[in-house]
Amino acid sequence: MALRDRQDIQDLIHSYGATVDQGRSIRQLLADGEIPALKGCQLYPGKVSDCIFGDPLQTPDGIPLRLMYRTNRVSTHDQHRGSIPFKDQVLALNHHLMLDLVQPILGSSQLEIPGLEPTATVIVAENLNPIAFENVLRCYMAKSTTSTSLYQHWLAGAREFCGHALPDNLQGNGKLPYIMDTPSTKAKADQSVAPQYLFDRGICTPEDYTQIRNSSILAFGLLMAHDRPKGLIPVDTKLEHGRNHQGAIVVMDEVFTLDSTRRWKLDPATGELELDAQGNPQSYSKEFVRGMAFDPSTGLLNPHQQQDIAVRYIEAIQHISGQPFEPDLRSREQRLLESTHQILDHLGIA
Repeated sequence: MALRDRQDIQDLIHSYGATVDQGRSIRQLLADGEIPALKGCQLYPGKVSDCIFGDPLQTPDGIPLRLMYRTNRVSTHDQHRGSIPFKDQVLALNHHLMLDLVQPILGSSQLEIPGLEPTATVIVAENLNPIAFENVLRCYMAKSTTSTSLYQHWLAGAREFCGHALPDNLQGNGKLPYIMDTPSTKAKADQSVAPQYLFDRGICTPEDYTQIRNSSILAFGLLMAHDRPKGLIPVDTKLEHGRNHQGAIVVMDEVFTLDSTRRWKLDPATGELELDAQGNPQSYSKEFVRGMAFDPSTGLLNPHQQQDIAVRYIEAIQHISGQPFEPDLRSREQRLLESTHQILDHLGIA
């Protein structure tokens, strides 16, 4: 089946982009009593998704659960930048495909709900005991404005990063000698650290870290093997882990999505990186958003920029999946309510 071309994607966004984002937020739906089974639960708003947990949310044998609601929000530099049409569904499908690929290696906290579509922006998972660091893997030294990035440390003259010695001949957007594991703290101001920092502060044990690092690198290798035939190369990624009720360490939250994983496009003729007019790789990730000019008074993207980003996200998921993007065109409110009730009914939570 042919992929949607750029004009078709633009027409889709123009015709339905506003419609699929209509309706009350999950916070308002809870406040209005639309989901009685969740009365008394807490809502935790994140940068780009919202989580609900509480005593009513548990399996019949008492395993605590949480509901995660993806949104269309986009953020950079820890600031909200606006709403991107269809972003919630793109990331939901992206996560679904990638989790299916690497779940045998990384495990999962997510529960399977019969009939819930891959584009569903509501998922249910065990409420894990989180291991409080982001496991960041890097295959290239991507140019980045993020303070925790390897590139920014390199520009500042560092020749050691998170326990790795950095050769003198590295280049911006150049390949690293090997896949580097570079943990980042989950503090209010994230900090890239060596693994020993985590051990010294009791964040995780050396044995737990070895498991997380090794399984993540293996999964990253599977991602590379998956993406290259699609004309993409993974550049870097971040994963988060937690411990489940059985004591096993499993991956939590999103897996290899466009918000957590930088991908560059390959030239179909040469198999080499496809560069733009400035000599930078063609990026399929949130990174290109960071380089946009934001409204100086609000810090937000303008509507034209938001639509351009939506096009890029949809193009990317088509490359990743090899299939045309087929969104759910119901309003967001309808999708949230029906998916939530579908999950709760399956779990027997009344």
